[in-house]
This record gives sequence, structure tokens and C-alpha cells, in this order.
Amino acid sequence: MDSAEFHAAVYHVVRQIPYQRVTSYGHIAKLIGMPSYSRHVGQALKFLSGDVEPPVPWQRVVSSAGTISSRGPGTDGAQRQRDALEAEGVEVVVGRTGELRVDLARWGWFPAPGTIDIGLLPLAPAGDGAGV
Repeated sequence: MDSAEFHAAVYHVVRQIPYQRVTSYGHIAKLIGMPSYSRHVGQALKFLSGDVEPPVPWQRVVSSAGTISSRGPGTDGAQRQRDALEAEGVEVVVGRTGELRVDLARWGWFPAPGTIDIGLLPLAPAGDGAGV
């Protein structure tokens, strides 16, 4: 899977996260068959432009501990994610160390790998005239 296919698969799966549900970067990676690529999932969402159609509900992806990533010093990304989740009715709390957190037991969406469409078309065999 090349970079464009990876990003397309990530966005396709994220679009399937139900309203008022969240999942983790790592679970998205598992669903697309790349279980060790959770950081790459985060990068794909980090560089998502706002004009992608249909929209990708990036706010529904959190860490495996249910925390909202800070996105580095001087950014308001964590607050924007909190606001977007709360607008959907998802409860976001402040944890003991000040982190923003979602209760994955209540709000989590974790379908088994192989049970949802990941949006990838099979590649054509070499020499079949279907070239890319």
C-alpha cells in the first residue's frame, strides 16, 4: 500500500465511525491491515485539509487510552477536538493530570478487523492491460 492508498484507507474508515462514537489511532491501523502504523494514522489525520469531500470526522479518533492528543505547544487542536466531540454529545472530561479524556468503555467503537469496508480495491495483476 503506498502513501496515497494508506491515507485513502484511513479516511474511508474514519468516515464510518458512528456519530457519538470514538476509536483509537491504533484501531484504525488494525482495521486497514497495518497494525503497527498508529502514528501514521495520526499523521494522515494531522495533515487532513478541511476541503476533503465527503468530510472526515477526524475528531472521533483519540489515543488508545482515550486521551485527546495535545498536538504540540501553542496549538488549539485539542480544544477544537473537544469542542467537536462535545457538539456531538460525547462527554470529554479533564483527567487527573490535566489531559482531555473520553471514556472508551462508554463512547468507544471497536469493530473486529475484516468486518468493515476499508475502501481498497484489489490491485490488477501485472500485464493485464489495466495499467495505472
